This record gives sequence, C-alpha cells and structure tokens, in this order.
Amino acid sequence: MKSLLKISLIALLIVGFTACSSDDDATNNDGNAKLSLRLTDAPGDYDAVFIDVQEVVIKYNGGQDDITLGINAGIYDLLELTAGVNVLLFNDEVPAGNISQIRLVLGDQNTIVVDGQPLPLDTPSSQQSGLKIQVNENLEPGILYEFMLDFDVDKSIVAQGNGGYSLKPVIRATTAAESGAISGTIIPVGGLVMVTATNGPIEISSYTNIAGEFLLSGVPDGTYTVAFQADLGLGIPPLVVENVTVVQGEVTAMGEIDLEP
Repeated sequence: MKSLLKISLIALLIVGFTACSSDDDATNNDGNAKLSLRLTDAPGDYDAVFIDVQEVVIKYNGGQDDITLGINAGIYDLLELTAGVNVLLFNDEVPAGNISQIRLVLGDQNTIVVDGQPLPLDTPSSQQSGLKIQVNENLEPGILYEFMLDFDVDKSIVAQGNGGYSLKPVIRATTAAESGAISGTIIPVGGLVMVTATNGPIEISSYTNIAGEFLLSGVPDGTYTVAFQADLGLGIPPLVVENVTVVQGEVTAMGEIDLEP
C-alpha cells in the first residue's frame, strides 16, 4: 500500500532543529520563500565518516546576491544518516528567486574511521568554497521547498596512495515534491542489510536499522529493481525484487521482506 506522506515526515529518526527566529519575528514578506534542508546518506564501507558542516551558501541566478544561511552546524557521522535517518540543517525563509547551487561549507574537523583507526579526511577545496550541489529551482514567494541532500559516501571517499583519504563529494539534491520513496522491513532481523534500488543509471542505496527497517528517499518516478544484500558473514544469499513502482510524492511500502523464505 502507498501512503501520501511527505518524505521529510517519514524518517525513522529526525535530528531536529528550530530556526533561530521566533514566531514573533517571522515575517510574511511576499518576496520570501520557505526553505528546508536535510542531510542524509547512502552507505559506505567504513566504520564512520565525520563531516564538519559549518555553513550553507545559496547561489542565485540573475544577479541576485548569494546568501549564507545560519544552519544547525555540527560534526555529523554520515554513516548514521541511513535507513531514513536525516538531520535538519535549515528551516526558515529565504529570498525568492532562481537558485542554481547549494554549497555545504566545511570546517577542518573532518575524519574517517577505517578498521577502528581514525584518519584525517582531506577536503581542501570544500573548506574554502563549499561542496557544490547543482540545482535549478525557482523559489516562488510563500511556497515551502524541502530539499534532501543525499551524500553518497561510497562514491565520495577516495583512497590516496600514501594511505590517506580525500573527499570528492557525490551529492544528489532532491525535493519532496518531485520524488517518492521505498520503505519496508527485513525479516528475520539480524545484522545490517544493504538495500539498493536501480533503474538504468539511477542507483539509490541505504542500510536497514537495528529493527530491520529501511527507507530509500528521494527516489524519482519509475520502475525499480530492488536488491537486498545481507552481511556476508550471515551466509544469506542476495534477494532481488523486480518491478517496484515509485510515484512522485508517494511512499511505496514493500512490507516485510523475508530473506529466508
């Protein structure tokens, strides 16, 4: 069964953030749009990836000045932002207009943990100008726009020849209005399971949580093949489900998926 729910409201856990301005200070300026930014992650084969998010810069087309947002800054482990978990970075008004780019500006406390060993994560250009996420969205006055920034760790971390690691980010930006989601529960519960939906060049992945639940968010319209891969140590073969249909603005609920039928 499909539920007409906004993607931002179906997360299994949301790290909340209250905008700096109070209701009394909020304005109803006709020149402002409402903007919500959330950060989530596709899985990667590391113990942890800590990203020091300090600012978000919105770049406009047409000669409008760029603006720097006061966000819920902090150091986030991207590998905890799976199975529908996301962190709310910003939720407030911004000037209306056509935005071309969203940039995440990082601090210098970026690290990766590999086999239990913390190592520095080299992100030189990101600290200066920000991680560039290309968008082309016309923000109209009075309308709420909810962006999900999906950080693909597995494709974004590059192992260097000297044993170090660098960040070359691969980030998708989707909105609740233009995408759907796939949810479900893996049984029996035990160990992490990677869930991957593919449709041609589109590939969206996440891990189940400890309850066996999963959520693939920001999934464009289409028909997908969904693959389930349990931890190899469990000895459970992969399971593939064909013809899973996703509709804009809806959640495709797959129900319980039995890996040991």
